[in-house]
Amino acid sequence: MKKNNLRQQLNIRTMAAPIMTVIILCLILIAWPVQSTNFLKAVRYFLGNTFMNFYLWVAITFFATSIIVACSKYGKVRLGNDDHPRYPTLRWGSMIFTSTMSADVIFYSLSEWAMYGNDPYIKQQPAGLRNFGLTYSLFHWGPLAWGFYIMLAVAFGYMLHVKKDGNQRFSEACRPLLGKWVDHLPGRIIDFIAIVALIAGTATTFSMSMPLLSAAISKVFHVPDGLYLSIIMLLLVATIYTITVIFGTNGISRLATLCSFFFIALVLYFFLAGGQEKFIIENGLHSLASLVKNFPAMAAITRPSLKHQFMQNWTVYYWSYWMVWSVATPFFIAMISRGRTIRNVVFGGYAWGLAGTYISFLSLGGYGISQQLTSRVHVLQDVAHHIPYAQSIISVFQTLPHSSLALLLLVLTMVGLYSTVFDGITMVVSSYSYHYLAPDVEPDKRVRVFWAITFILLPIALILMHSSIYGLQSVAIIAAFPIGIILLTILASFIKNLLESSKKESL
Repeated sequence: MKKNNLRQQLNIRTMAAPIMTVIILCLILIAWPVQSTNFLKAVRYFLGNTFMNFYLWVAITFFATSIIVACSKYGKVRLGNDDHPRYPTLRWGSMIFTSTMSADVIFYSLSEWAMYGNDPYIKQQPAGLRNFGLTYSLFHWGPLAWGFYIMLAVAFGYMLHVKKDGNQRFSEACRPLLGKWVDHLPGRIIDFIAIVALIAGTATTFSMSMPLLSAAISKVFHVPDGLYLSIIMLLLVATIYTITVIFGTNGISRLATLCSFFFIALVLYFFLAGGQEKFIIENGLHSLASLVKNFPAMAAITRPSLKHQFMQNWTVYYWSYWMVWSVATPFFIAMISRGRTIRNVVFGGYAWGLAGTYISFLSLGGYGISQQLTSRVHVLQDVAHHIPYAQSIISVFQTLPHSSLALLLLVLTMVGLYSTVFDGITMVVSSYSYHYLAPDVEPDKRVRVFWAITFILLPIALILMHSSIYGLQSVAIIAAFPIGIILLTILASFIKNLLESSKKESL
């Protein structure tokens, strides 16, 4: 019998458990903020020190596998029966960057060099800030990071467009390995962990960079900054992406294109108006060369950094950050990659993703470093005295001519990135909510709106409890540990599926 109403089509159990968990977490965080913060720190310390190599080798495994698969005979496999890709390359590439990189990429481009600059591990390096201020940023936002998205996008794309599986859930991607267990408790646990981890990841993103958005709004429009302005901006962004997601993938595509223009305008403003073109280019080339030279040690050798906890504080956090976001963003890349070959998705995805992130870090971060080295700003000192990052970033903007215009571009770019990313993940997690949904059918608008509202609950709780950067990062690290195990299961399932299909074709 055909299910003809929305309630029958929805998997209520898959939706209810994560939502109740999030509501309970919100109440606990607001009611006991100090105790919650101490607990998060303790668990983070335990995971970061005890399972550090787990996080590092998961990242290496995904990157290496993506390159091996793309260069093998399986790279020619087309995701779907289409003769041509669903989207032209330019629109596809812009959606890969803008719909997978939240406003965090702007926040970290402007501030991450300062976060590293005071770290004892960086200080002990020759010409520490200048030589390594951007090198580690390029590493943490580089090929290993994008390997999570790209490899999983291929796995999900194969599931959706080749196997034509309509159960668009994390657990379904594990079926080749887990078999019938996917339909029982193990499958429900996987989906529960996936959705909770995704909500934790989005909460970290919102809570981390929202103060910068509210500070920019305060400076441009001369309104008081503070806690409530951050929440108002959070609600405004949620309203924008809720409206956009109603229009489906085409609406996301148009918003992604518009967001790309804002992003390019912001980068060009820093590069051309700041008067530091030579420094940005020279420092950028040096940072890229340093990345290539030091990549093996940065990726896997942990002993030199154990004394100062740099690897635990940063690399483990970043791989966790990308793991929790891998619950949704690779699904979105897979959805828009129908008609492309695996090789095209891998190398094209890396090219567009790395181009966007590296341009952002080299331009925005390079300019900030130049201002610090010439003593026009004192961001490192501000950070050492626990002045909020948002205020320090605003001071960098004030060194630009017509800084209000630059701040307005910042606001438009951040709102655009927030909106396109959350449009994409709302579309994906809405698909999780169904018992069955054909790959070419979009979820009901009411389901998308429901999840769009759900995504702002935990960020509001984290903002209200005044969680620190360290505390926010802890949320991602804790959520990523079980997700890492699931990701490895999905990867093994995809490889098994690929080998079995190839064997059948050869018979």
